[in-house]
Amino acid sequence: MIKSFFSLLFIATYMGTYAQNSLSGRVTNATDNTPLEQVEVYFPQLEKGIVTDSNGTFRINDLPSGSYKLLASYIGFGTFSTTLLIAEGQNTYDIVLSPTAIEMEEVIVSTPFHKLQRENVMKVERANVSELKSKGAVTLSDGIRNIPGVESVSTGLGIGKPVIRGLSANRVLVYTQGIRLENQQFGDEHGLGISDAGIESVEVIKGPSSLLYGSDAMGGVLYLNPEKFAPAHTTDGDIDLNYFSNTGGINANAGIQTSGERFKFLVRGSAATHMDYRTGSDQKVTNSRFSEYDLKTGMAYQSAIFKTELRYNYNKLELGIPEEIGEQSKKRGPEAPYQKIDNHILSSRTSVFFKNSSLDAILGYTFNSRKELEEEEGEVITALDMDLETFNYNLQYNLPKLGRLESIVGVQGMHQSNANFGEEILIPDATTDDIGLMGTSHLHFPNGSDLQLGIRFDRRAIEGETNGNPGEEGYIQALDRSFNSFNAAMGYKWEFFKNLTGRINLASGFRAPNLAELTSNGVHEGTNRYEIGNPGLTEEQNIQTDLSLEYKDQHVEAYINGFYNSVQDYIFIEPNGEVIGEDAVFVYNQQDARLYGGEIGLHLHPHPLDWLHWESNFETVTGKSKDGASLPLIPANSLTNTMRFEFSCKRKHLQNFYVFLTLRSVFEQDRVSTFETSTDSYNLLNMGLGGMLVLAKQRFNVRISANNLLDETYIAHLSRLKTDGIPNIGRNINLGISIPL
Repeated sequence: MIKSFFSLLFIATYMGTYAQNSLSGRVTNATDNTPLEQVEVYFPQLEKGIVTDSNGTFRINDLPSGSYKLLASYIGFGTFSTTLLIAEGQNTYDIVLSPTAIEMEEVIVSTPFHKLQRENVMKVERANVSELKSKGAVTLSDGIRNIPGVESVSTGLGIGKPVIRGLSANRVLVYTQGIRLENQQFGDEHGLGISDAGIESVEVIKGPSSLLYGSDAMGGVLYLNPEKFAPAHTTDGDIDLNYFSNTGGINANAGIQTSGERFKFLVRGSAATHMDYRTGSDQKVTNSRFSEYDLKTGMAYQSAIFKTELRYNYNKLELGIPEEIGEQSKKRGPEAPYQKIDNHILSSRTSVFFKNSSLDAILGYTFNSRKELEEEEGEVITALDMDLETFNYNLQYNLPKLGRLESIVGVQGMHQSNANFGEEILIPDATTDDIGLMGTSHLHFPNGSDLQLGIRFDRRAIEGETNGNPGEEGYIQALDRSFNSFNAAMGYKWEFFKNLTGRINLASGFRAPNLAELTSNGVHEGTNRYEIGNPGLTEEQNIQTDLSLEYKDQHVEAYINGFYNSVQDYIFIEPNGEVIGEDAVFVYNQQDARLYGGEIGLHLHPHPLDWLHWESNFETVTGKSKDGASLPLIPANSLTNTMRFEFSCKRKHLQNFYVFLTLRSVFEQDRVSTFETSTDSYNLLNMGLGGMLVLAKQRFNVRISANNLLDETYIAHLSRLKTDGIPNIGRNINLGISIPL
């Protein structure tokens, strides 16, 4: 991959000498025509931009010829968006921004055509990681629970995995650095395994995304956007420090980005360590401690008609597996049982721009090493030792525009191998090969409505090796299966009035059964049960309908989202009444299922009290199998109300300030599967404040938050420690400071 990167770099350097297109202009305030400084002017498709100077002027060099979307954004002003034709030579364009209390809009990267949310046919939730951290999130898995429609299956604090509208594990795909994250996500106790350091924002597609991402995206996609490179001719850096009172947790990261006219570079390192967390009843959950070390780096080159980047992420985790409330200690090193996980993620992303079209190529390699250590006869042994290697490729061609019609065709795939080295075999040595062909189009009508549709074909082949002998415990027979699927998606967005937007999306998705579901035959230590796979399982197929209605003006924002998801051959695990050794036997079966529900939200910032914000959202999911039984791991209904005060200060030592108070009410969950128990309701009160301090010309972003302020003792329905009666975390105060350099 690195050799190809530098070969393309040499070609681009030669080709780039022939293009000298540029865009210059001035950004002003619509109210008084004064120039605006530090406005970001940006071409999202080109990933190229700059900030305005003190006179509001900007100049962007080395631009390819053709039509490209141009954005301009600045805090306190509405995001400007237009499609601009870049002709050969020097181009000029002036921008006028209007003040608004509405938050800045960002480009949605997880969907095709890279449009602002208001222009998107598909409704996508987006959150900045800095915003999640300001609410006291300990980890990225903890933070995503603040996004409507998203929850997390957790094992204490260190282990969590996303749940989107009641679907999780291999039904939700995670993307980072533009490639799919593969880390044995089939296991209940296998966490997300990626640090929030160096992640700029999170996007969530809530619904089937097989058209864009293939198998395993039938429930949705969690798309992690890495931090951007610095604008041309600038060098930026920062240090971020956090302390968490409940766990004595310390989290620190530092990064630097520097960019010339064409070459760019960034690097960020982070470290985190936590002791056992304390419940609301003032008891420490033994062995819930964890530590994480992370390194992210990247380099890029960009000319007029070519851009390429290479990124690398190394993540090291040591995670205790809590089983009881036992020894009350302040130890930070994990005790058996615990996990040692190493993740290596290498990706390259290259785009070549032609006159009216472009070609994108994304290549990725991930290596996941997972070890689970247990104590046996007084010694700690490596019971489970698995290596997972995955190579991803994604080639997309953006066809020339035909009037208002944009189209993309592409091919996607991966080659994956799993190898075992430990005493226990949870899944066999196996290889998986995927290939998918897709095409999608977006048509913008003159009346402001939009139509998007697409079709895709996928094929997955799985070959697994034999393990053990027939009739013996742990025997796994050889596996040779293939799965094919056609999927389609169609969406329509229209504006009833100036501020009222409706969306309807109909999409199908599929998921091939994973190795655990097909081949398991043994004790799964992380779940304390004996699991038996089913080699005859077929692929899951679903069709989901989404309806959304959104109203937005200067002072009121409201939305209502509804969905109905019909799943054919839903795969589930259930006890069969037998016991092997001391463990109950669970077997994999299939049955049709359906999920339905949605989210309702309201955001008020009344005039003239633009500093006052009241946000409220309610979310609900119901999951039923064909025989009427409830599906497992369905989140409880919840209602979240937040009062937020934001002040734009221009004082000598204080610039911008906020205070918030949040009440999260989670209702009783009594719609449970046959091997779950109901969960009581609970209320969590959270609060926080923060702002920018200026001391001796140095800026400091300071934040203080307190989660579960009343120290309530509660157990979340999606906590894997619920079966042991172990409560979730009690009061946790977070002190954080970010120092721009």
